[in-house]
Amino acid sequence: MSGFKFNPEKIVSELGQYSEQLLQSINTLQQIDEVSVGQTPNEIIYREDKLQLLRYQSEKTPGRKRCKTPLLICYALVNRPYMVDLDQERSFVKRLLELGLDIYLIDWGYPDAADRYLDMDDYINGYISNCVDQVLQDSGQEQLNLLGICQGGTLSLCYTALNPDKVKNLITMVTPVDFKTPDNMLSHLAQQIDIDLAVETYGNIPGAMLNDAYNALMPMRLGLQKNLNIPRQLKDPDSALNFLRMEKWIYDSPDQAGEMFRQFLTTFFKENGFINNTVVIGDRPADLQQISQPLLNIFGSADHLVPPSASRALNGLTKSHEYKEYEVASGHIGVFVSSKSQTEVAPTIAKWLKQHD
Repeated sequence: MSGFKFNPEKIVSELGQYSEQLLQSINTLQQIDEVSVGQTPNEIIYREDKLQLLRYQSEKTPGRKRCKTPLLICYALVNRPYMVDLDQERSFVKRLLELGLDIYLIDWGYPDAADRYLDMDDYINGYISNCVDQVLQDSGQEQLNLLGICQGGTLSLCYTALNPDKVKNLITMVTPVDFKTPDNMLSHLAQQIDIDLAVETYGNIPGAMLNDAYNALMPMRLGLQKNLNIPRQLKDPDSALNFLRMEKWIYDSPDQAGEMFRQFLTTFFKENGFINNTVVIGDRPADLQQISQPLLNIFGSADHLVPPSASRALNGLTKSHEYKEYEVASGHIGVFVSSKSQTEVAPTIAKWLKQHD
């Protein structure tokens, strides 16, 4: 290699430093008893099958304008919703509470063999619809604000198209709309899957298998590079806990109900249902032209799972009289756990909802 100079002393020095970091990381891990997540106080106000509906209460700070319309967060079925409440220092939920929002969150739980035949109709016209009704009853309001995250944003678009009278304002975050943009690596992978064979073989799709597929999209960064950097991540208890909380979330991957998985991949990844206006939930078409309420579409500029082009495709597909895009300089997860989540994203959402309250 031109310009390369072999320096054995430097290599020995770097290996020595790495060994010291490994020893330090072991000492750090011995100081940690538990990795806690989802610590913001909440209560369960509704249960159905594996699902739980959580209610958080905003802090009543004198002089701060509150939003009277409650906010329901619909998370994706993949991974666990405590991503939005990872720890007290970078909790997306806690920050929204501080800004005067009353928040409800759908926790989908862990599907098992009994859920094998749940489909999109069950999730949207069943679970989400029932949660919306519970929030409206609990809050005493006639409408709510709906915030959908990733796949949960796709489901929220479907629900709102079917029930526009119950949603006052709609927010989509890192939400795929056009599932066949050229830069969508996940879509390219999904096109190669024999969905029927996968469901017939596994029944419910193993969460661990899906997690391996996501990591495979960026093998160097999410594999080799991350593993080599682990000793640095574990240099002290605070840094280690930040790392371990994220790792806990990444590998806490629920299985996916087989029929729901089949229908979702077929409807969106295979048929690109929103773009081609072919989405049918139960026996009703989910036409995005039925959505006319204000819509805030948030996405990450460096998102490798849902590239900006996949989210921006929403512009023009609805009849929203006010459509606004907000691009965050982060990746897919950074929208919720980075410093920008606390200083920019949450304040933007709270301000926008209060303006439309």
